[in-house]
Amino acid sequence: MNAARQAAYFERMQRVLLHIDANLDDPVDVERLAAVAAFSPFHFQRQFSALFGIGVGAYVRALRLKRAGMQLAFRAGAVTGVALDAGYEGNEAFARALRRWIDQSPSEWRKDPDWEAWHAAIAPLATIRRLHMTQTFSLDDVRIVDFPATPVVIQPHRGSPMRIGDSVRKLIEWRRANGLPPSRAATFNIFPDDPDDVLPEAFRMDLAVATNRDPGEGMERGEIPAGRCAVLRQTGSGDDLRAAFAFLYGEWWPQSGEEARDAPPFAQRVSFFPDVPEHEAVTDVFLPLK
Repeated sequence: MNAARQAAYFERMQRVLLHIDANLDDPVDVERLAAVAAFSPFHFQRQFSALFGIGVGAYVRALRLKRAGMQLAFRAGAVTGVALDAGYEGNEAFARALRRWIDQSPSEWRKDPDWEAWHAAIAPLATIRRLHMTQTFSLDDVRIVDFPATPVVIQPHRGSPMRIGDSVRKLIEWRRANGLPPSRAATFNIFPDDPDDVLPEAFRMDLAVATNRDPGEGMERGEIPAGRCAVLRQTGSGDDLRAAFAFLYGEWWPQSGEEARDAPPFAQRVSFFPDVPEHEAVTDVFLPLK
């Protein structure tokens, strides 16, 4: 298969992944998915398994369990509603499926998530997204903005990136107690470290909410300083910002003639999965400039 034909083939299969994301609550309809890719339904399932290393039914179930796990860990909805949204008839069937997936019941996962088991479970999904759904960028995608000085309350995260979920849960709890949902107070991540360049135990990242409120226990006041910034919008999963950072630092900056300020890069989480389909999540990545 030459490069052009291979790219066209992958693009057709990518349409299927996007369609599944957008219609995750629908029953799995192989004929419909085959039509999205313009392939024969007699061959589509084998094509999907051969390319992605997982059957289409198993892939959809895993995506639903991922969404359910995010809802349980970070949202306040009842377990029954989460189970029904995930396609299960009741709590017992959902609990069995989740235990097979991460070896925790819904109540155990909500109370004290096993993040190592979680990351192991979602790793195949992350690989598919990284290889087949990573956004491509162009120089025209980068904007220069004057970012205003923004006071924030910071929940510091120190340690393995795999445990960021614990820090996120603390910040969400503080938000709820203070009546500051993301719709009222912007959400930022500040990155003094590159997770690929430091040991996991040395990793630092700040989770921040734009507000003048008093911080909670273990939290800090801070400010994202005013100044010019290059901004690149990533649409899709916000779990991995490597491609956006690689484009800003490796392609845009060398050609821009700009110089960076002595301030860490940061990101604004504009919309979140599981509140929106994963391919519709929006993250703006900022590179501070002189």
